[in-house]
Amino acid sequence: MQENRLPMNVAGPGVIPTVLDASVTRGARSRVASAIVMAGLALAMATPGMARAQSFVLPEGPGKMIVGELCGGCHAIERLGAGYTPEGWHTVMRMMLNFGAPIPPDQVNTVRDYLIASFPERPRPPAVLVDGPVKADIRLWPAVTPGSRPHDPLATRDGALWYTGQLNNTMGRVDPATGQSREFRMKSPQTAPHGLVEDRAGNIWFTGNFLGLIGRLDPRTGEVTEYPLPDPAVRDPHSLVFDQQGILWFTSQVGNRVGRLDPKTGEIRLVQPPTAASRPYGIQVDSKGVPWFVQFGTNKVGRIDPRTLAITEFTLPDRAARPRRLAIGPDDVIWYTDFARGYLGRLDPATGAVTEWLSPSGPRSAPYGIVHTKGALWYSESLAKPNTLVRFDPATSKFQSWAIPGGGDIVRNMDVAPDGAPVMAHSLSNQVSRVEIR
Repeated sequence: MQENRLPMNVAGPGVIPTVLDASVTRGARSRVASAIVMAGLALAMATPGMARAQSFVLPEGPGKMIVGELCGGCHAIERLGAGYTPEGWHTVMRMMLNFGAPIPPDQVNTVRDYLIASFPERPRPPAVLVDGPVKADIRLWPAVTPGSRPHDPLATRDGALWYTGQLNNTMGRVDPATGQSREFRMKSPQTAPHGLVEDRAGNIWFTGNFLGLIGRLDPRTGEVTEYPLPDPAVRDPHSLVFDQQGILWFTSQVGNRVGRLDPKTGEIRLVQPPTAASRPYGIQVDSKGVPWFVQFGTNKVGRIDPRTLAITEFTLPDRAARPRRLAIGPDDVIWYTDFARGYLGRLDPATGAVTEWLSPSGPRSAPYGIVHTKGALWYSESLAKPNTLVRFDPATSKFQSWAIPGGGDIVRNMDVAPDGAPVMAHSLSNQVSRVEIR
């Protein structure tokens, strides 16, 4: 177990501490490149509708050559065009260095300054804030390590708030009562933990997104147990959830699979949805123990029979729909965020009927993480500036929204605390949060 307290700011403003030696072996460079390609999948779709340039020309300036060689060697170079604020680029650089991007130490600040000057943040839809009857406060805590890229949050039964530090290869735990934080190091380098969930014994299970494995962390000892996926082609386990019988279900986005793991035996079974390249993403279980998942590569929602593993697909009316996360209400109605079109959607499993509502900040607001709690849907608009927390009341079809302090970028997933409070992880701002509803 590795434990880190919140770090002191020993570097001056704008100075990025270097974590790499100038020499990087070809094998290490290849592993880093492969991993960062996977990390970039979400960033590649961060701006809905952003045109993919046929030829992308880097602007002139100090740092152009090394950016072309290193950034282009790890992922599609045109993704730089999405742009960030100076603070955003500073955090992105920390993320890449944390994960081993082979930037020579004497070129780190040159690369950062070039990216800031060449690729400013693209225009984003302004957040539209809607007043309403509910009072809510958003409490924020920083992740232990800067640039760790908190991906998914988890509220555990003991009141703690967990997150996956995807690009720092850790999982973090925050005690909201005291503000104390600590990190747990993964067993294997470049595991890149993604989703996480608690079992009945208090163990934390996670998806090893870059190594093709499911992991279990014992928070008492820090020991990590790994369960490699049986198919090497399925190398990117994504989101996960337990059913009422203690069976773990998970998705693999690029691998286009849904998986089932029995913790008692370690057996893993994988099944493929009928639709090719459907990109299974968020997954939840209804009150009957049936797993549901959204298919981010198409306009479909999937249901898997827990006994036969047969998959049934429900097609959403708009072909451009791209559901990314889902929540299930107490009546087993499926709610989803349509990331590409900016809608909140409702799917009635009994009839297949779909109802949609345009999100307050509009079609480019990119709704993402979502939960159902306290009689309402709560989700985040991940492209609105600043990001918002949105509440939707199914009884009245009314929205209410709040600006997330500090900008919020970017809430990829949400969870619900035992007392019903929504919790969030903020990847770019390197924070986790809890929503106090009054």
